[in-house]
Amino acid sequence: MPAFLLIVITLVAFYFAYRFYSRYLAEKVYRLDPNFVTPAHAMRDGVDFVPTHKHVLLGHHFTSVAGAAPIVGPAIAVYWGWLPALTWVILGTIFAAGVHDFGSIVVSARNRGQNIGTLSGKVVSARASTLFLLIIFFLLTLVNAVFGVVMAILFEKNPGAVVPALIVIPIAVFIGQWAYRMGRSIVIPSILGLLLLYAAIPVGQAYPIYVDGLAEAVGLSVRTTWIILIFAYTWIASRLPVWVLLQPRDYINGQQLIVALVVIFLGVLIGWDTISAPAVNEVAPNSPHWFPYLFITVACGAISGFHSLVASGTTSKQLGNETEARFVGYGGALGEGALALAAILACTAGLGAAGDWNAAYADFGAASGGALGHFVTGTGHFLSNLGIPATLGATFAAVVVITFAGTTMDTGVRLQRYILEEIAELAGVKALVGRVNLLTTLAVLIPLGLALLPGGDSSGGKGFAFGRLWTLFGTTNQLTAGLALSIIGVWLLARNRNPLAALIPLVFLLFMTTWALLLNLGDFFAKGDWLLLVMDAAIFVLAAWLVVEAFTAFNRERRNPSAGAEES
Repeated sequence: MPAFLLIVITLVAFYFAYRFYSRYLAEKVYRLDPNFVTPAHAMRDGVDFVPTHKHVLLGHHFTSVAGAAPIVGPAIAVYWGWLPALTWVILGTIFAAGVHDFGSIVVSARNRGQNIGTLSGKVVSARASTLFLLIIFFLLTLVNAVFGVVMAILFEKNPGAVVPALIVIPIAVFIGQWAYRMGRSIVIPSILGLLLLYAAIPVGQAYPIYVDGLAEAVGLSVRTTWIILIFAYTWIASRLPVWVLLQPRDYINGQQLIVALVVIFLGVLIGWDTISAPAVNEVAPNSPHWFPYLFITVACGAISGFHSLVASGTTSKQLGNETEARFVGYGGALGEGALALAAILACTAGLGAAGDWNAAYADFGAASGGALGHFVTGTGHFLSNLGIPATLGATFAAVVVITFAGTTMDTGVRLQRYILEEIAELAGVKALVGRVNLLTTLAVLIPLGLALLPGGDSSGGKGFAFGRLWTLFGTTNQLTAGLALSIIGVWLLARNRNPLAALIPLVFLLFMTTWALLLNLGDFFAKGDWLLLVMDAAIFVLAAWLVVEAFTAFNRERRNPSAGAEES
């Protein structure tokens, strides 16, 4: 089948979804009010609460939630065949992710920009807030640890990507000063910055940066040295006001996404590549079944709980007008789906002949271990169709993943700081409350510790976080998404609005997540992996408890809707 046909089908579906379904959500479900004073204006502080142009905010939101996950998840999921993976990307993006991301921004903005964990205490119950904060803490720790390892692996294997990944930092700082200090438009400077970023790619290939000498001097491995340097940078980046680095870099990365998708899709068209992978694959014995694991593995490529943390943690604090939540939230979800589509194409049509695909996806271990490499290789092939050398195209793909992952880590550590302070307040640890530098240090050291732990034989050399704890990422991430949808559903019920848009994907996600958690429990027990068994059991207990709390809240609002006045 021609790969370009999949592009047409997906983009047409996304176009109609945004034009009609997102409008229905905006007007009938969330009932956006252009006169509502958002927290960005009401609580403006120039650091976290900053009114932001919707195009800049979309860049921040998308690149913060994108990271490597919408690439890795679909790149693994095509192991079960491109048809089930693409079907879930399309349906999950339209009917689950769009509702989830859009709703998380709206509900948070209506509650003074509070994060989704705190909102669960207000909307559901105080117990739910404590439980949700613990799940969020685990998820953020895992995301930050894994993305740090992903970036280190890419820097180690693609030293030519270091220069372009670094040059975007001073460019973004300059653009931030240009926009915030001088009050000027960032459109032209950001385009020039993007061109400088791409000009730096061949420079990086000509002058690759290695840290082998530094690693040898301090007695560490190359990968460990990169991990420490990445987390040191993240500490600094997460402490800066959002307008200094985060917003302008996100805007550049948002433009980079558009360029990346255009060149990938154009490369598919020019090369008229065909799908080499089977529509539905006959998997190897003892491999996990696609039902329910497909919906857990695709994760950010369709719907992700991490998005609710970004939407309520940083995006809602920068929303200039409530009506722009549709463009940022639902539009960002569609962008994520388009990136997932690109990953599917790179790993099915970009790998070449069917024999190449069969070798790359011989079993589930090969599929999961080589996901990033398959995306980079496939993207390099598409760019070669445009006359760009495949090696240069592969570096381009690595830069895309690295810059997205870096933005996600910046936002993730920033969110982890907020969560740590809330947990400290609940636990009565006053020594941490208001200590921003100390909280940021803890938010960096905890995932750094996980990233540096050895992974054992089953890790494939990726370390403890990427090799073992990543097993729980999918279930924890989807569980968080389901819980965010439950908060949105209760909030809608309390205002006498139809909650079905949130409840239907909620039930589906909780069913699949619970099923996967139970299957994992049996698998960990059979393998004698007691650490993951205990962690999986703890997540399952938290999930069950939160489901009960959410169900109780639904019943309460159904029988006696509070229908209180809208938050101001």
